[in-house]
Amino acid sequence: MNALILQWHEAGQNKTQQIYEKQHSKNPGTCRIGRDPLRCDIVLTHPTVSGLHIEIFFDYQQQRFYIRNLREPNPPQIDGKPLVKGEMPLIEGSIIYLGQQQLQVTAISIDSIPATIIVQPPAQAVHHHHKQSLPTQPNLVYGLECPKCHKISPPENLQIGCPWCGTSLAASVSVLLAPSH
Repeated sequence: MNALILQWHEAGQNKTQQIYEKQHSKNPGTCRIGRDPLRCDIVLTHPTVSGLHIEIFFDYQQQRFYIRNLREPNPPQIDGKPLVKGEMPLIEGSIIYLGQQQLQVTAISIDSIPATIIVQPPAQAVHHHHKQSLPTQPNLVYGLECPKCHKISPPENLQIGCPWCGTSLAASVSVLLAPSH
């Protein structure tokens, strides 16, 4: 289950709340945060927080959690940037200010796409013409691990799909291939 953990300090206590991708909510598919207990799933008491301030939701296409502003005159600040309109992705460690109330994203767990991992490239998957070198670190090569057959494809195959089993690479894991010596 995809989840995000928020932590904040309120009324002399540290509070923690988990937000799940499909949790029961006043607005299904989102977690609404603000001062109004009738409209919000997480209720904050600080007077600078709007009645209905933000919502946090999981985007299945992007496979990540996003924050959406619901109060243009009192925009939230995410990592020092005001979010007036639209939405912004959240990352572990993000600091959110609703008025003067600070919240922190302390953990995010996403089931389907683990973080980048380092693997030794299988001999058949990396060909010389597919190696892409980065100017500052010439030995780093990225690949896409097929979610079905787990073979590593070059990043150019993202639109085409896995050359071995044909599976879409849209949900594939980005892997950093260790340089072969």
